Amino acid sequence: MPAKKVLVVSGKRKTAFARAIVKQGNGKVRINKTPVEIYEPDIARAKIMEPLLQAGSETWLQLDMDVKTRGGGYMGQAEAARMAVANALLKWTKSTHLRTVFSEYDRTMIVGDSRAKETKKVGGAGARSKEQKSYR
Repeated sequence: MPAKKVLVVSGKRKTAFARAIVKQGNGKVRINKTPVEIYEPDIARAKIMEPLLQAGSETWLQLDMDVKTRGGGYMGQAEAARMAVANALLKWTKSTHLRTVFSEYDRTMIVGDSRAKETKKVGGAGARSKEQKSYR
């Protein structure tokens, strides 16, 4: 009996991290145990659905994806999940055509965006601001 094919793919954005587990199935995509069709908020759902819509239904309707996200805010988690889903589709299909479709639409679906918030420093309210001084 042959072993079942299972892929584990990850995606990161700022401090958010997503891990997608992909296996043969019938098109169920879940984000933190919630079906993607009813995932809230709507803008995050639209972000996660982008690679699925770009790939076409014949590609992902034969797969089951279970995505778990941690850290960051809801949009950071959505973008991390989007990256994990896109890379999972690329790994599963091994399609160069799909890779070009994703990169022409938005390159951050495949390659991570390394930007993150700059850390706060001593002597001010934020990363760059300093407390004012007046000595004249």
